[in-house]
Amino acid sequence: MSILDKHKILETNATLLLIFSFLVVTIGGLVQIAPLFYLENTIEKVEGMRPYTPLEMAGREVYIREGCYVCHSQMIRPMRDEVERYGHYSLAAESMYDRPFQWGSKRTGPDLARVGGRYSDEWHADHLRDPQSVVPESVMPKYGFLEEQKIDGKYIGDIMATNAMLGTPYTDGMIEAAQADFRAQADPDSDYDGLLERYGEDINVRNFDGKPGISEADALIAYLQMLGTLVDFSTFTPDASR
Repeated sequence: MSILDKHKILETNATLLLIFSFLVVTIGGLVQIAPLFYLENTIEKVEGMRPYTPLEMAGREVYIREGCYVCHSQMIRPMRDEVERYGHYSLAAESMYDRPFQWGSKRTGPDLARVGGRYSDEWHADHLRDPQSVVPESVMPKYGFLEEQKIDGKYIGDIMATNAMLGTPYTDGMIEAAQADFRAQADPDSDYDGLLERYGEDINVRNFDGKPGISEADALIAYLQMLGTLVDFSTFTPDASR
């Protein structure tokens, strides 16, 4: 009896097919899941990673609310065409403070995992206001209303406290200074030394949408300009022991 004949027996017998399918899934699941119980941490720690600043966190909330993840992934696969187009493949550590993560599985628009610093704030503001003005073939809807939606960060400390409960390393000092840091990052004329002390010297501090007051566009652009900029891949060396 040939292998094809044996396989035909499985295909024509629903009970046997169900049993063997269950066995295959069980073995595959054990191979994938069992090793995790013996690892202290499933995410390799990478130098440079930090929690989101209050303004970036607010921008991420806008990003999720507007469904940006539906058309834009934030995960570069380790394949040549992806790496050449978007940059270094994504690391698990880059999403370690994302709840929920924004990997995505569909790209109506380009991947955004490395979009930070690739375009100017003005470009992002124009793109949100009228996507077709900078990318004529874009099917993205207009988000100009984000410039008119002013925010004061009143509840950003509560959002950070919730994330701290889930493991994000926000300190009590970061949560207490959340509103002050929120305002400082969008105002280059403010006293933002405390913000840099708490989150690091690489924080983008400026009026992101170029208009008075802090808008949802400011927050969203701050978030986008940070994506993919925290890890220095010129010095990154994967942990070969993992």
